[in-house]
Amino acid sequence: MDYFRRIFRIQAGLRRKKLDALLVSQPENRRYLSGYSALDHGIAETAGVLLIPARGLPWLLTDFRFKLQAEADSGFLRIGLYPKGLLALLTELLSDLEIRSLGFESHYTLHSFAEKLKALGDKTRVRVVPTTGLVEKLRLVKDEEEIAKIRAAVELNEQVFTEVYSSLVPDLTENEVALGIESTMRRMGALSPSFDTIVATGSNSALPHAVPGTAAIKKDQPLMIDMGLILDGYCSDMTRTFMLGEPDKKFLTIHRLVRRAQLAAMASIRAGVVAAKVDKIARDIIADAGYGPAFGHSLGHGVGLAVHEDPRLSSRNGKKLQAGMVVTVEPGIYLPEWGGMRLENMVVVREDGCELLNQNSTWMDL
Repeated sequence: MDYFRRIFRIQAGLRRKKLDALLVSQPENRRYLSGYSALDHGIAETAGVLLIPARGLPWLLTDFRFKLQAEADSGFLRIGLYPKGLLALLTELLSDLEIRSLGFESHYTLHSFAEKLKALGDKTRVRVVPTTGLVEKLRLVKDEEEIAKIRAAVELNEQVFTEVYSSLVPDLTENEVALGIESTMRRMGALSPSFDTIVATGSNSALPHAVPGTAAIKKDQPLMIDMGLILDGYCSDMTRTFMLGEPDKKFLTIHRLVRRAQLAAMASIRAGVVAAKVDKIARDIIADAGYGPAFGHSLGHGVGLAVHEDPRLSSRNGKKLQAGMVVTVEPGIYLPEWGGMRLENMVVVREDGCELLNQNSTWMDL
């Protein structure tokens, strides 16, 4: 990864905004700019932050627990440990680096810490400035090295699904299937799931973000599995809906409709197309069949170091897609008394169309 190129772009942006430095705390942004792969234990317990001056070499600030990992992942940066706490070290560095204006990621900073930063600024006469999206704008478009990593994550996700599918039998519970999926992910080389695995049977599948429970799988009911994993830092995301028994007419009708909406949306994706237009193409097909109110979420979202990131394939996104963006395409229909149907694949936006990342994209040819 060309971390220096990414850092230089951030530094150029800081100079345009007349900021002397940026404090990067959001984990995916931190990794994108430095390769530092340590995991936070929630927003309140950080594994470290990046201090990026508008000129010069950035600092990776962390504590003793992560010293060796910081040196291994990001040895090209200056690494500072804060035995007396992050704010104490920041106070020293702001003075040493002659920083008079400091940006921070307001979208990923606890209010309590933002108040402490403000108090530090008042004490040291540093202007503390909330910022949003400075790094995320760079992450929108993936380079080919990133796309290769995402492709590998998608391929492994499909391999996990194929192995687990072969072991599915009626009367297994949602919890048992979810546990099998996540343990297989780790056994086959993934770091972890990229989100909590969704396994939902029968009417539970009408909940787009159902939580697996004790419900048992039945042959004559829809079974929705939404799963993703992290491999080498990058995420995958895929949904399959099927029946263990012979699909009935209603299942076939809804499955074919959702698949038609998905294919039409994917056929429209290319650089320069407005994201909302792609969403509308799929939504109109489902609405014309009488299921419009049953498709209540957006068509898709970006995937990269985070499993949910920009761009959004949403009716509210009037921005144009760019070559190199990676998005999901996941139309759905949710009927409370029957169940849900969602089909999700991942694609790369290209100049003349899109590249489908899923090798087993038609999995059920219905």
